[in-house]
Amino acid sequence: MSDLTQIAIVGASGRMGQMLIAAVNDSEHAGLSGVTERAGHAWVGQDLGAAMGGAETGVIVSDDPLEVFAKSQAIIDFTSPDATVGHAALAAQARAVHVIGTTGFDTNHLAKLAAAARHCAIVRAGNMSLGVNLLVQLTKKVAAALDEDFDIEIVESHHRHKVDAPSGTALMLGEAAAAGRGVSLADAADRGRDGITGERKRGDIGFSAIRGGDVVGEHDVVFAADGERIVLRHLATDRQIFARGALKAALWGQGKPPGEYDMMDVLGL
Repeated sequence: MSDLTQIAIVGASGRMGQMLIAAVNDSEHAGLSGVTERAGHAWVGQDLGAAMGGAETGVIVSDDPLEVFAKSQAIIDFTSPDATVGHAALAAQARAVHVIGTTGFDTNHLAKLAAAARHCAIVRAGNMSLGVNLLVQLTKKVAAALDEDFDIEIVESHHRHKVDAPSGTALMLGEAAAAGRGVSLADAADRGRDGITGERKRGDIGFSAIRGGDVVGEHDVVFAADGERIVLRHLATDRQIFARGALKAALWGQGKPPGEYDMMDVLGL
């Protein structure tokens, strides 16, 4: 067991938390060092297996991240922006790899993550799947090949419980399209249309967000010109793809120097 990379999962009770726990437990290369939940959560103090409705595992759900991180080589975090920033500071103290799948950060959050990355490796991505990261690369290449006669629209769909929009993946795709065009996404993005908006501005990169049901994640990048459209699409049907990608990132990060990384680095893209 000593040669296994010890990984902590934060937000253990969530859908992604439980999938991440399963991915670590199924891995031949990783062990579960501990799990956390927020203070006052019903799972805190319970055996993890019993809390998940199964047999006891001997892992007790903690509300003390620092204690758990101190015995971990990596932390996987799909929580919320404020919680993730707090975890980043503690991961930096522990010199543990911090894998972040959380989305919805603002500039203040990102500055704090950059500060933490001076002391530990942080792998952050709006989407951890191989397919999405290939789509990002394709989007950049197609955007570079086509001029502004082709309007770019990014359409994303997610389940009703998602709290941020556009999705982190949509923003990744927007950044890729902007990079391909040689422009800043902040200058080109059109993230909301309502009422009499006037004609579409040439060169804009538009975003549309759909929320409903149990949609895991669907992303289309549409390049639309007069008489033709090119559509690049990724459909996620199982959240386990994100758990597998996050685990791959946690293992990849071992031995890496402090700094900010993404899934392009992990996948060698």
